[in-house]
Amino acid sequence: MKLFEYKAFELSDMLRDGKISSAELTKSVLDRIDEVEPKIDAYLTLCGESAMESAKQVDKKRMRGEELSRLAGIPIGVKDNISTKGIRTTCASRMLEGYIPVFNATVVDKLIKSDAVITGKLNMDEFAMGSSTETSYFKPTRNPFDTDCVPGGSSGGSAAAVASGEAVLALGSDTGGSIRQPASMCGVVGLKPTYGAVSRYGLVAFASSLDQIGPFGRCVKDVALLYDCISGYDRMDATSKNTQRVPCFDSLTGSARGLKIGIPEEYFAEGVEDSVKNAVMDSVARLRSEGAEVRKISLPSTKYALSAYYIIACAEASSNLARFDGVKYGYRCESPKSLIDMYERTRSEGFGREVKRRIILGTFVLSSGYFDAYYKKAKLLQERIRAEFDSALSEVDVIVTPTSPFEAFKLGDRISDPLAMYSSDICTVTVNIAGLPAVSVPCGYSGSGLPYGMQIIGRRFDEATLLNAALSHESLMGGFASPKL
Repeated sequence: MKLFEYKAFELSDMLRDGKISSAELTKSVLDRIDEVEPKIDAYLTLCGESAMESAKQVDKKRMRGEELSRLAGIPIGVKDNISTKGIRTTCASRMLEGYIPVFNATVVDKLIKSDAVITGKLNMDEFAMGSSTETSYFKPTRNPFDTDCVPGGSSGGSAAAVASGEAVLALGSDTGGSIRQPASMCGVVGLKPTYGAVSRYGLVAFASSLDQIGPFGRCVKDVALLYDCISGYDRMDATSKNTQRVPCFDSLTGSARGLKIGIPEEYFAEGVEDSVKNAVMDSVARLRSEGAEVRKISLPSTKYALSAYYIIACAEASSNLARFDGVKYGYRCESPKSLIDMYERTRSEGFGREVKRRIILGTFVLSSGYFDAYYKKAKLLQERIRAEFDSALSEVDVIVTPTSPFEAFKLGDRISDPLAMYSSDICTVTVNIAGLPAVSVPCGYSGSGLPYGMQIIGRRFDEATLLNAALSHESLMGGFASPKL
């Protein structure tokens, strides 16, 4: 095996034991990027020189006998809507094509403090608005299992980079499934943490009440390792929660015995392909055979969730993206005739079609005469969805559903049909609405060899139980396959 093929927790042990150096590992990953990046297009900005320099510094610290974290020397990619000081951060938009932040997001500072090696910034749907990474202003990313297919979105670059070996670990963001859905389609593990468990400071906001930064890895232990690094209270983030947390990596046992699993009938209804349902239920049957208890539950408001999600998300996007007006930073149109002309042309030229669609929808639902009819009702429904999940999770430890209702689709198949694209999120948006943690783990493959994902949903701030359930499943599956590139 080449070094980039090992899992992060294995590489951490190898680095600690002196079997490899961080420079050797980082070069292996950079060589892999040179080899497969033309096929995948996962990166928007590659930081090869600084990555090698960081790796050499970690090796020097290790030689001096300094105490280092488990992530020290591990190459990690960062989604391009997470602020990185001195490194271009574009949100995959023309609006921020040349933007170079003067500060780091809190999660990036934590990576640096842990001596992780940042390999670069990863492609995404523009301002995280999309489900396929096709709305990126610069280029689409391709699925490593089939380069004619999408990797999912909006964190498609992060998922594809981990799946293809272009990063050992990666950070993404999840507003309605943007970590879990691409993890499902690319055959990797992706965790959307509890809202408030990971600082949002430095994340370019799409929908502030829904967005959450989270980790990607090739196995559950890797995701736990990165989550432990980035989670925790941050006074710079008003949405951060100061609660006591159990370190996940050290608490993993992989045992399913006594685990109570809820199966909500609404997530196995029309719209979810039969092959996906079968793959998920086969995985549940394996967990039952290992001592898990399985119960049928109901979450009746699920059928309204997608509508509520797009009202809330678009309303908040309309407000958050109002700052991009050509005045302070970002793109500005050439030779405006007036202030109003500058606003109109800057936003028309700087934003892509999908972003403009959501801004218009969000402005509409917040407008006088429509606020009560749409936004207020969506927020009331949000409370009902939260209450239904809280009730269900008082009786079971975790809830299991499909992650995506179908396998990865072909590039171009859905980009011109917004409603068909939005349907990709029907299994995931409720988790963001309720503020719960959820993880997607591979659970099988289609006839054409594309991965399926199983979503496991847990109680707030109980990522430890959630990831242990995921590890139980992973152990029964015997690990997950890598794409052949």
